[in-house]
Amino acid sequence: MSEPRPPSISPTVDSPLQSIVEASNVSFRYGQQEALQNVSFSVERNQICGLLGPNGGGKTTLFRILCTLLVPDQGEARVAGVDVKDNPREVRRLIGVVFQSNSLDLELTSEENLFHQGRLYGLRGGGLKRRVETLMARFGLASRKRDLVRTLSGGLRRRLELAKGLLHSPQILILDEPTSGLDPGARLDFWQHLKTLRAEEGITILFTTHLMEEAERCDHLVILSGGQVVANGTPAALKEKIGGDVIVIRTPDPESLRGLIGEQFACDSKVVDGTLRLERPRGYELAAKIMESYPQQIEAISVGKATLEDVFVHETGHRFAEKGQQE
Repeated sequence: MSEPRPPSISPTVDSPLQSIVEASNVSFRYGQQEALQNVSFSVERNQICGLLGPNGGGKTTLFRILCTLLVPDQGEARVAGVDVKDNPREVRRLIGVVFQSNSLDLELTSEENLFHQGRLYGLRGGGLKRRVETLMARFGLASRKRDLVRTLSGGLRRRLELAKGLLHSPQILILDEPTSGLDPGARLDFWQHLKTLRAEEGITILFTTHLMEEAERCDHLVILSGGQVVANGTPAALKEKIGGDVIVIRTPDPESLRGLIGEQFACDSKVVDGTLRLERPRGYELAAKIMESYPQQIEAISVGKATLEDVFVHETGHRFAEKGQQE
């Protein structure tokens, strides 16, 4: 008797669609609280795309909508051309999901967790066994396959979560804060596995994060604040929009100094969290002139190349770490 085949997935990887994830004017409310407001973006196949935002930015709500756990109040979201609202069951066949919180059974072995997950997707017999063995080997878990999950380190558990999300060979892997709680070494190891998956299997990866260093690793980045998309593009292109260096000045009276600098040097600046910020090509030259002109009013001054934090400040007028509305 032949082994049952895994559920079919449509559209196939050969679909002519350029974007594997598309959101168009997606909005969502928790009661009177507006968590997402007209969010639109797209993710191309074989990209690593990050949804970057502070707590309350809306990224987790968007993650839940794409995973079919929430239904948008307005707008459309599609995965490989399938609408998450109209056909959530088909979307679940297309995606692999890794949640921020643990979804493993701690009292089962690594191997048992994968076998149970595979059966939920209709995998059986030798096909399931081979798939489990392949994933165990890929993520360096073969020697721990009969160990209870509760005995594994945080890094090994995250690898097992990855294997679990990939059992049914999804087209896209969606992860919510995937390295939360991991030490720096385990975080780098986890990222290497994601890059290998993208390179060797052509899997598209979409993940949420509040970590700037992770956002830098993306092919494409969607920055969220207050439930809205405030920037969208490659990390390099977003930083280039700043148009030069970023000067940050700590002063007892930022508004007064802002007026003086604007009048003398004819440049715009912003007061952000009690500091004065300017964006200027060859910023070190302007910084030296400012320091020379107003030494008594300046406590500290720094100049640096634009970062993603600076992109966020440029677009929102406040720092990334500020608390937003609850997701």
